[in-house]
Amino acid sequence: MLFASLLVVLLSCLAVPVLSSRLGRETGWLLAVPLLAAAVFLVLAAADSGGAPVEALVPWMPTLDIGLALRLDGLSLLFSLLVLVIGAGVLVYSGRYLGIAGRHMSFYVLMTAFALAMLLLVLADDLVVLFVAWEATTLCSFFLIARSGPHAREPALRTLLVTAAGGLSLLGAVALIAVRTGTTRISEALADPAWHTDPGFGIAAAALLAGAAFTKSAQFPFQSWLPDSMVAITPVSAYLHAAAMVKAGIYLMFRFSPVLADVPLWTALLVSAGLFTALFGAVAALRRHDLKELLAYSTMSQLGLLTAMIGIGTPAAITAAVVHTAAHALFKSAAFMLVGVIDHEAGTRDSRELAGLRLRMPVTGLALVLACASMAGVPLLLGFVSKELMFTAFLEAPGLAWVPLVVTAAAALTSVLTFAYSARIVLGAFGGGRARADRTVPEAPAGFWSVPALAAVAGLVLGVLPAPLDGAVSAAVAAAAGGAADVHLSLWHGFNAALGVSALVLTAGIGLVLARRRVDALAAPLALPLSGLTAVDAVRAGIIRLGALVGRTTGGRAPRLHLAVPIVCLMGLALAGVLAVGELPPLVGAPSQPLDWALVALVLAGVVGAVRARTRISAIVVTGVVGFAMTLWYFALGAADVALTQLLVEILTVCVMVLLLRRLPARFERSSRRSRLPAAALAAGGGLAAALGVWALTGRREMSDAASYYLSEAEEATGGTNIVNTILVDFRALDTLGELTVLGVAGIALAALLHSRRPAPTLSTQLDESTPLIDARENSVFVHSVTRILGPVIVLLSLILLLRGHYEPGGGFIAALMGGAGFALLYLAAPSDSAARVRWPYLMLIGAGVAVGVGTGFLGYLEGSFLTPLHIELLGLSLSTALVFDIGVYLGVIGIVLAALNLLGRRQRVLHDDDVPARTKEVSPR
Repeated sequence: MLFASLLVVLLSCLAVPVLSSRLGRETGWLLAVPLLAAAVFLVLAAADSGGAPVEALVPWMPTLDIGLALRLDGLSLLFSLLVLVIGAGVLVYSGRYLGIAGRHMSFYVLMTAFALAMLLLVLADDLVVLFVAWEATTLCSFFLIARSGPHAREPALRTLLVTAAGGLSLLGAVALIAVRTGTTRISEALADPAWHTDPGFGIAAAALLAGAAFTKSAQFPFQSWLPDSMVAITPVSAYLHAAAMVKAGIYLMFRFSPVLADVPLWTALLVSAGLFTALFGAVAALRRHDLKELLAYSTMSQLGLLTAMIGIGTPAAITAAVVHTAAHALFKSAAFMLVGVIDHEAGTRDSRELAGLRLRMPVTGLALVLACASMAGVPLLLGFVSKELMFTAFLEAPGLAWVPLVVTAAAALTSVLTFAYSARIVLGAFGGGRARADRTVPEAPAGFWSVPALAAVAGLVLGVLPAPLDGAVSAAVAAAAGGAADVHLSLWHGFNAALGVSALVLTAGIGLVLARRRVDALAAPLALPLSGLTAVDAVRAGIIRLGALVGRTTGGRAPRLHLAVPIVCLMGLALAGVLAVGELPPLVGAPSQPLDWALVALVLAGVVGAVRARTRISAIVVTGVVGFAMTLWYFALGAADVALTQLLVEILTVCVMVLLLRRLPARFERSSRRSRLPAAALAAGGGLAAALGVWALTGRREMSDAASYYLSEAEEATGGTNIVNTILVDFRALDTLGELTVLGVAGIALAALLHSRRPAPTLSTQLDESTPLIDARENSVFVHSVTRILGPVIVLLSLILLLRGHYEPGGGFIAALMGGAGFALLYLAAPSDSAARVRWPYLMLIGAGVAVGVGTGFLGYLEGSFLTPLHIELLGLSLSTALVFDIGVYLGVIGIVLAALNLLGRRQRVLHDDDVPARTKEVSPR
């Protein structure tokens, strides 16, 4: 059932392009169905379990205890229902809010992806999955805000900057918890005794988790992004504030409350930041005339109260927080959508402009009254029930005698201000001077107000009869408090201290409403001396300046600036080794052979030639001497695979370097003796450090256990006899997949860079047009003829190397380098740059390579783990999915070779095939 709920939401997201093209804005009505179906699946799963947690697991890497682990308990069920039911309501509402014209596909894709990410987050029982879902919600919110128009660019960036910083904090917490507890499973990590036996671990985890939760739930000092994000359209704001994004931070605090409730830092951070944010948000709300912005600050305030309740950590406080989470989802989604209805029909949501209109919207007005009354904690509504529980919990808060008084007073003052700004919303929308109204605004269609009205009425029904929530609240409290819970909700608890506080709050709130003009005058000048948005912009600008400063130190063309840091680090390591390492073990194995010294001399000659070279082309030639000498050395040592790789990389490197030479000065700049001396010293020190390392680490130990295992077990375990290839595509396939992905990203970055920035012009060469050599087409006959024969042979060789790589020297990387050499030969044989272009979609090849590699990994699930190789017998041959994985490597490398040749080797920056001129008179400087 858990995977089924995720699957239906995923399928709805994938179906959006088809549905949107046919239904337009009405797509929201249909997309609400799978979200409601997912909610039904989860309710049925919880009912069938009899109250026990429901778990599901798809292993990814069992040896590392990593997999798609899901767990449904009372807390995750509550948040899942909020995500799915409120999400379905917002999608139905969007079908009327969005305009008939326009393209709404991106909106619906992002909204369903948002729901999927939130659902995965609250169901995740693996820290890695939790982090991935957390970051997915960050990206979805960023794109939903950014798509609102050019004016939303800066708010979207600020939101991304703040919430991404929280993601880094969560990443630190994930790493810390996984290392300390030895597992990534959340349920197992929470049961680990380290939380109670290691105070340092608890403090560090509390700080990191609080930082992550505060950025997501807009708690001080990270609160500024929430009202800033109000540039997004109303459906986005309603979902983000009621059931997504901000609720992710609340969920994270709930989930780790059982193990952190006794950590003083956790309690101090949550209670202090929560109460300050609650007061700050309430005061700021009283200063706003934009009803949507007012609601944004009210969300900040209500989340502050929730954070403080979780920080208190007692079962009573957790119960109050759980009930208020549900109440907040209902009244806040209703309020946002109803303000959207008013804005849509009246053309404004500014209370000063609405004062000049006559709003004849009785249903919308009544629903808005119910939603705001619940937010204000008026009796008979669910918000009143949760506020009563909150006051009870705060009055019984543990700690010193003054703690309950302070937190209750702060909560009561916030609640008074909440009553005031709740009334401000209603009066701002419907309290205008009707006698002087310029225009009458009629009621919206029923399809528009029905969803928010239903949410508002639900707050009334569940306030009068809250008993149906007992089971869900009890299960959620048990999961969040770490023990059994039996909650019985009721509207009336008799005459007690909490009721007295509520009466004071209502009385003071009514007084503020009656004196609202004076309150407006007092609240207007209230503001912090520093704007949160200004702080975020300042941090962003500082990061950019720091990047520019760092870039200036390494942005020159002189290699010494780039190489200085690693060389100095190498020298430091060598010095530490000399001082720390004692007597070295004796040499093992045969001494050096005469051939070794001959190759050393060849390498030395190439190095000296490279240092002495004055032109770039001579430097390439002598550098090639070093590369080919290393190739011979690898062959001499028996490393055929490495030697083939080195040989082919050397060939293609020379080709690419020649392409770059066309855009660089022919000669190196002359540097002064003063600048050459430090470079020479670094080179000598780095060479000495490398020599010492080779002398100390080579031939002084027997074969390692890993090497022995590969030699003895590789053939039996993988079916391959080429140890190097089996290591790459079987034992360490994940590393190879990561390298393939990095290679693909590099190719895409190369294409994006050269398409967005015109490269430096090629150097013009003045040729004598009277010479017969000027015609490149006629003078390339020999190369062209040879290429017609060698081209197919090279392609055939590359395929042979690909197929035999599991048993003999070869493999996907070597085969692709061989094929790339063939393409380079085609370019050499071409009479001009334009004619040389191989019209293959190199970006598609790169993407296909990565896709094949990932797809092969998923095939491994047939044996129970990602990237597990599958073996089959076909016509007497033993085949493995490692071959398919190698094909992915082959495609990716071929793609990036073609990208380099096409993008670096041509004068014109061509984006499409149609742009290629049929014939040019340029001379290819081959």
